[in-house]
Amino acid sequence: MSKPLVVIVGAGPGVSAGVARKFGNEGFRVVLAARNTNALETYTKELNNSKIEAYSIKADAADSSSLTSAFEQIKQLYGSPDVLVYNAAVISKATPTHLTETQLLEEFKVNVVGALTSANQVIPHMIEHKNGAILFTGGGLALAPAAELSSLSIGKAGIRSLAFSLSQELQPHGIYVGTVTIAGFVAKASFYDPDEIAEQFWNLYINRSEVEYLYKQD
Repeated sequence: MSKPLVVIVGAGPGVSAGVARKFGNEGFRVVLAARNTNALETYTKELNNSKIEAYSIKADAADSSSLTSAFEQIKQLYGSPDVLVYNAAVISKATPTHLTETQLLEEFKVNVVGALTSANQVIPHMIEHKNGAILFTGGGLALAPAAELSSLSIGKAGIRSLAFSLSQELQPHGIYVGTVTIAGFVAKASFYDPDEIAEQFWNLYINRSEVEYLYKQD
C-alpha cells in the first residue's frame, strides 16, 4: 500500500515548508504546488535531502484552469490526494480607500477562490471514499482586520468562512475541513515559528474535533 499523499498549494519557505516537513516525517508523500518552478525545485530538494518523498507541480493559484490542470497531473502521476493544504495568499499594503476594485478581485482569486477551486478538485474522490482532509491557512486578520492590509483582511475573513461552510457540508461525508488561524507574523525561532504552527495543522488533522485552531500568543 502506497503512502498517503498531501498536496500543498502555495508552497513557500514559511508555513507550507513546516507543514510539508511535518506531514512528510509522519509518513506522507508530499506534492508542492506554486508558480515559481525554481523555488519549487529548491523546496523539493530540501525535503528529499531530509528523506521525505516530495514532488513539485507548477500551478497559479489565481488561475482556476491552471489549478485544475495541476491537480489532473497530480492524480495521474501520484494518485488522488488524501490531504489538501491551501496556503496561498497575496500580501499587499492598501487601505480600503486606496484599494481598487481590480486589485481586490485579483487578490481575492488567490486568497479565497483558489482555495475553493483546489478543494473541488479533491472533494469527489474524498466523498467516494468517505475520507480525507482539507486544511486552510487562516489569519488573525479575519478576526481583527487591519486597514493597511485591507485586501488580505477581506481574504482571510473569506477563507475562514469557506472553511466553516465547507465543514458543515462535507462532515456528513466523512471529510474533515479545518483552518489554523495565525494571529501574528510567521518567523523562525519565534512563537510563530513555522514548525510550531505545522504541529497545529497536524493536530487538527489527527483529532478532527474542531474546525478552527486560533494560533495566538497570549
